[in-house]
Amino acid sequence: MDSSFKIEKEANVAWLILNRPEQRNTMTWSFFTELAEHFAALDDDPEVRTVVIRAEGKMFTAGLDLVAAESLLGNGSASYREELRKKILDLQEAFSAIERCRKPVIAAVHGHCIGGGVDLLSACDIRLAAKDAIFSIRETRIGIIADIGTLQRLPTIIGHGWCRELALTGRNFTAADALKMGFITHLCEDRESLYGEAKALADEIAGLPPLAVQGTKEVLLHGRDHGVYPGLHYVAQKNAAQIPNDDMIEAVAAFLEKRKPIFKGR
Repeated sequence: MDSSFKIEKEANVAWLILNRPEQRNTMTWSFFTELAEHFAALDDDPEVRTVVIRAEGKMFTAGLDLVAAESLLGNGSASYREELRKKILDLQEAFSAIERCRKPVIAAVHGHCIGGGVDLLSACDIRLAAKDAIFSIRETRIGIIADIGTLQRLPTIIGHGWCRELALTGRNFTAADALKMGFITHLCEDRESLYGEAKALADEIAGLPPLAVQGTKEVLLHGRDHGVYPGLHYVAQKNAAQIPNDDMIEAVAAFLEKRKPIFKGR
């Protein structure tokens, strides 16, 4: 069976590449299984400090593979509905694996990014897009509720006003719209400049102290999910547990010696 992905590594940056261009990078059941496995491995890899997701072909993804989705129709029985509930939870876990990955995840989007593609992007830390990118929370237009992360994560990124309009209408929105909303942070002229921008950003993050970067991601997610005061207590505990450390000492030494620091995550 062909894999839905390929991985390329450059120094401390891993590129996770959607690799079914002839099928518009649609998401089959194996896509979700592979995605979770890849992010578990990337999280465990001490050489990887940043992950970039991009896609081969004319578009980022057309979303869920509708041929695979046909199996969801079932027979309407109680047992079928319970199996469907469990299947949805499994799909949710695949995108949650992106969010749980300690390494920052950057998405670099070109062309169409539809349905499940927005779910995937919402689980990433940073999103960049080429000018030709088109997004859509398409589910309402095919009679279902978006159920693998968009409705839970996107409001915290772009606010409830924009999210509700986009989710309730299912309409397309452009890369320029996405920049205005804050869904993406960089708008690039074309794919070449998109990948260059993604690489520069990934390299910048990968060059910082890994424990501080990973802890920052964890604290941001904790604060989002638990609120301000629990978040303040949590970050106090996190810093008390890792200060001082070798990377802090290296940062000070490099500053005094006027050289570039070399961080090792210790």
